[in-house]
Amino acid sequence: MHTDDGRYVVVKGRRWRATDPAIPEDVAARLRTALMSARRDVGTALRAGADPAPARARVQLAKVALGERGTPWWDQSLEERRERWAEGLRALTGQRPAAQETGSRSNQYQPSPSAQRKW
Repeated sequence: MHTDDGRYVVVKGRRWRATDPAIPEDVAARLRTALMSARRDVGTALRAGADPAPARARVQLAKVALGERGTPWWDQSLEERRERWAEGLRALTGQRPAAQETGSRSNQYQPSPSAQRKW
């Protein structure tokens, strides 16, 4: 259930910031997939006695990209919101959203230089 203004989801009486509704569904789905993977990696690290910090950092990146943490999405311009989710997607997956997902003129996915492997 959402609050009347749509900014929060209410679960068991507790408010949680809602995902930015301006994020295109396919981008949001990729970000949620990255979030769930990072959450699983936190659990795996904890069970193995390893440092969960890298996985927790990925959880944070995904939550910020989705608008659930960081500057509230309702306080950002649409351009700032687009940049937030595009940067989060790039950082988490090495891909950029297509032009129709960001409003940019380029319609090509471009992996980040750090995501390109050199064999």
